[in-house]
Amino acid sequence: MSDGKLRIGCASGFWGDTPEAVGQLVTKGEIDYLVFDYLAEVTMSLMARARAKTPEAGYAPDFVKALVPWLSEIKSKGMKVVANAGGVNPRGCRDALAKAAAEAGIDLSIGVVLGDDLSAQADDIRASGQTEMFSGVEFPDDIWSM
Repeated sequence: MSDGKLRIGCASGFWGDTPEAVGQLVTKGEIDYLVFDYLAEVTMSLMARARAKTPEAGYAPDFVKALVPWLSEIKSKGMKVVANAGGVNPRGCRDALAKAAAEAGIDLSIGVVLGDDLSAQADDIRASGQTEMFSGVEFPDDIWSM
């Protein structure tokens, strides 16, 4: 980045997107940041349902699978990876990536952003009288994620 430019490559646009862009961007993209976008409303509901069945789930496992073959080159080039693949279980995603990197013999620094899970506040939000903004429907009793 000595020329003052920051180069960003986006390797995914949704959960289930082809992993082909990862290798193309890592090997030929000359990028500083490799970005993955996985979240949408439907994706969040799928991840919440997966976590309800298995507490270790709730993130996009294809993120880890797509990234692992390129970790060595990503690290050697000093690229940073930014992803919202953690879904409703960002720590689980971090742990899965850390385990895969360790198995590949690659030491990574992995950060996790927390604080957007409002599930613990559901009762307070419900008690405050919040309703659906268009229909006025009351806040539901059964919340999987928020």
